[in-house]
Amino acid sequence: MAMSLTQADLLSTHSLVSESPPIESKAPSYFSVTTRQDSLTVTLDGPTIFILSASLILAIHFFQPASVAVLIGLATVILFVHNDYQNFIKLGPGGTPSTFTGYVRINWLKLWALRNPFDPLPPDPMAQPASGILAKKPLPYRCGPRPRVVGIAPQRQLNQFGSRECYLALRRILENHGRAHTQEMAIGTSCFEKHGLGLFSRYPVNNTCQGEICHVHNSEHSLHMNLHPDDAKEVIEKGWGQRHPLTSRCFLFKMPVPRQFTMVYAPRTRDELKVVCQIIEAAGWWVIAKEIRMDMLGEV
Repeated sequence: MAMSLTQADLLSTHSLVSESPPIESKAPSYFSVTTRQDSLTVTLDGPTIFILSASLILAIHFFQPASVAVLIGLATVILFVHNDYQNFIKLGPGGTPSTFTGYVRINWLKLWALRNPFDPLPPDPMAQPASGILAKKPLPYRCGPRPRVVGIAPQRQLNQFGSRECYLALRRILENHGRAHTQEMAIGTSCFEKHGLGLFSRYPVNNTCQGEICHVHNSEHSLHMNLHPDDAKEVIEKGWGQRHPLTSRCFLFKMPVPRQFTMVYAPRTRDELKVVCQIIEAAGWWVIAKEIRMDMLGEV
C-alpha cells in the first residue's frame, strides 16, 4: 500500500532531481554530540528568596487569594513551557522548524502520538511486498539496554551515541550504494528531516517522501527508515530500534510520516554497523520491492 507525506506545513516535501540529485559531498565538519534535555530547575539565592517572600506577603495582603493562586500557577506554567521549548531547540535541526510555532505544532501532535513505541505494527494483508526480508537472515539481539530517545520531529537519541568512525563508514556505504545503483537509487538530503544524508528510490513501489528509503542524523548518528511491518517487528523485538511516535492512527487527519517509519539506533561498533546495513537493505526491499545488497567491502 503506497503511503505519502502529508501536512506539508510540518514536513515540507523535498524535490529529488531525477538525473542530478543533491549530493552531500562530504560529512559535516562537526561531530560533537550536543543533544541533551535539561530538567526544570529553579535556583534561588538569599536575596531572591527575600524578594519573593516579600512579594508573596504583599500580594496576599493587597489581592484576593484566588488571584494570587492564579499568578503563582501562571508563573509555574511559563517556567515549564520555557524549559520545554529550550529542550525542543536543543534537539537540533529537523523536519520541524526550530521556532515557537514549530514547538506548538509538535505539542499538538503529541496528543496523537504513540504511547508505546515498542508495540509492533499489526500485520498488513494488503502490503506489497507481502512479507519482509529479514526472516531470511534474522537479526542478532542488540547488546545492552536501549538508548534513551526523546522528541517527535526531530526525534533523537540522548545516549549510546555511535562513534565518529562508524558514522563516516555508514555515510560512505550509503553514498557508494547509491552510486552503484543509479538506475534505482539516488543520494540526496533527507526529505523528512531536510538535513542529513538520505537514500532514495527513483521508482518507489511504496512511496514515502519522494521515495526516501532512509536517512542518517548528523548529530547523534541514529537513522530513520521505512520498513515492511514484518521487518519493523524484527528490528523492535531484537532491540535495534523503535517506532516513530507519529506512526499511530488518527481518524481526524493523516499523520505526517508513514506508518512504517522506524527509528534505528546509532551503530556503536563495526559489528553493529553490519547489522544496521542489513536493516537498510530491508528498508530498500520495502520501498523498491527489490532485494539489493549493500557492498560493505573495506568499510566493516
